[in-house]
Amino acid sequence: MFRLIFAPIRIVLKLLSALVTLVVLYLAFTFAQIWMTSHEHSTGTAQAIVVFGTTEDNGVPSPVLKARLDEALAVYDAHRAPWVVVTGGRRPGDVYTEAGVSATYLEQHGVPASRIIIGAGDDTWQNIASVIPAMEQHGLVRVITVTDPFHEFRAMAIASAQGLSPEPSPVLSSTTIKASLWHYYLKETLDVAVGRIVGFGTLSKWTTSAHL
Repeated sequence: MFRLIFAPIRIVLKLLSALVTLVVLYLAFTFAQIWMTSHEHSTGTAQAIVVFGTTEDNGVPSPVLKARLDEALAVYDAHRAPWVVVTGGRRPGDVYTEAGVSATYLEQHGVPASRIIIGAGDDTWQNIASVIPAMEQHGLVRVITVTDPFHEFRAMAIASAQGLSPEPSPVLSSTTIKASLWHYYLKETLDVAVGRIVGFGTLSKWTTSAHL
């Protein structure tokens, strides 16, 4: 009698246990991909360097943004790509855009304005979407993505989802490397895990609308 009563409960518990195991394995696999990509550094050539935006300080790149721009300059000066694409919009209260500040910095360090594509965007998906039309006009598909190590995998995944062929160039000198990284890696793991299921574009809409 008791076996018959508790049999369905045991089945449900087993199913829940299997589901939890699958979720944990999926998250662990995603974290491993993010971690491994954060330590990859391509050495090949491409058609453009894509720099993902982050905070600026009243017209001056923040330390994190400066590190990304310096990495892009090193790649550009090594003649590994003839174009530099900068992204990032204007945050509440800002006068300048992240992309605009980035373009000015690059020009001051020797990159011709004619070789810089200026985008916008409030998140990684929007960063890429904002520059796709201009990149298509110049036939730019193969790119080297420049961002912080923990962000590299998602940046490449989003670039791929929008038709680009990316290679990683994580910024090893970023000031975030000196901070506690677990928060960043765990957030990226969740973002990538959800984004691959619902679509990174959909996730962008969800997170953007949540801040409106």
